Amino acid sequence: MEAVWNQVKGLLKEELDETSYSLWVRPLKFLSSAQNAICLGCPNKFSRDWVQKNYAPLFHRKLSEAGHNGHKLILKVLSNRQVPRLLPRGGNGHGTQLTIPNMPRRVRAGEKYLNARFTFDNFVVGECNEFAYSVSKALANSPYCPFSSLFLLAETGLGKSHLIQAAGNTIVQKRPTARVLYVTTEDFTNEMIYALRNDLIDQFKDKYRKSCDVLLLEELHFLGGKEKIQIELGYTLDSLFNEEKVVIFTSPLAPEEIPGMKKMLRSRLTSGVITSIERPGFHTRLRILQQKARERNVSLPEEIARFLAENVTQDVRQLEGILASLEAISFYLKREINMDLAQETVKRILPAKHRTAVEDIQKIVCKYFKTDTEALASRSRKKIISHPRSIAIYLCRRYTDRSLESIGRSFNRNHATILYDCEKVKGNIEIDESMRREVEFLCRQIEDRIA
Repeated sequence: MEAVWNQVKGLLKEELDETSYSLWVRPLKFLSSAQNAICLGCPNKFSRDWVQKNYAPLFHRKLSEAGHNGHKLILKVLSNRQVPRLLPRGGNGHGTQLTIPNMPRRVRAGEKYLNARFTFDNFVVGECNEFAYSVSKALANSPYCPFSSLFLLAETGLGKSHLIQAAGNTIVQKRPTARVLYVTTEDFTNEMIYALRNDLIDQFKDKYRKSCDVLLLEELHFLGGKEKIQIELGYTLDSLFNEEKVVIFTSPLAPEEIPGMKKMLRSRLTSGVITSIERPGFHTRLRILQQKARERNVSLPEEIARFLAENVTQDVRQLEGILASLEAISFYLKREINMDLAQETVKRILPAKHRTAVEDIQKIVCKYFKTDTEALASRSRKKIISHPRSIAIYLCRRYTDRSLESIGRSFNRNHATILYDCEKVKGNIEIDESMRREVEFLCRQIEDRIA
């Protein structure tokens, strides 16, 4: 199992920024394994509790992606050293005690768990997400809601997973007997393939059609091109809709924008309410930071919060990452959270990555893959062209501030195709080591150019 943990560490390194990975993941040591449990050693109690509080759900998700769904993580302290109960003067600016809560309760929903921290009460509502929040809450709270299907449409990190799990947690709390299944499209696909290969398809159908009251299905865009899976899901949805069961989907792409989506499934996905979540504006970002700071018991002065809200603009995860890094740097380096530290942290974690052009990235990719920009913009679907094209699109999204439509024009593609390619590459680099190395090498090339 040590090899499994090393594989998971590799996946975590791709998911987390360098600071978070170095502080919390790299020091963990594999100790032992037994009966679907992996025991890891932490350098101290603070490290153990911090990992439990902030990264346990992510660790379990990466274990699942590595093919070890259901494995538990046991964290132990390697030595008798204890973290001081009081932060040194300058730790959080006030020398007050740092609260270290226990690992959050998890609610089982099928083979997966809902994160109990994802609730409607701690979801920050703004103009960007008000309607999505309202319809999700209405569907979760009332068994007599006029609609039973909801499609949450949003890019990564904007809160769609929070809302779908908040709905699941609410339903479980209000209707304890409700049979809730929370799965990703990848889970659904792998489970169906396993059922087909092992003559268990009838059990698979019973599970999703007869033994399910609420289906929470994430990352629906990965169904693109999977014809047999789409057909089975279509029949499953027919069964659930006929019984007026609750179904909630999430995806960064609308049903009509998902490449290779069959018309029969697309019509079913659009039969309910479709709502989008946009990037949060300044005031919403400010409230998110302030709430996250309260949850972490971090003293965040108003001017620091406003500075971060003005400069950290991508998504909620980026805001959480900046705040977590500030807290960690403040604690370990015994520095007060002031404007100087905030500016240093933003500069370190959010380098000036919007200083290159799409054309420059295309040239770097073309040189590496020995192709040309005309080929990238062609309609060719041959892998020798489509592979570098997808990577170039992903890098343009990562290293420029151009819109999806603008990037699309450079590749002769529409915005839906651009977003699909970005999500596809983002998913593949977590499981394909060869592709991850290619992307890392090209990232270094681009960053050296803009340094």
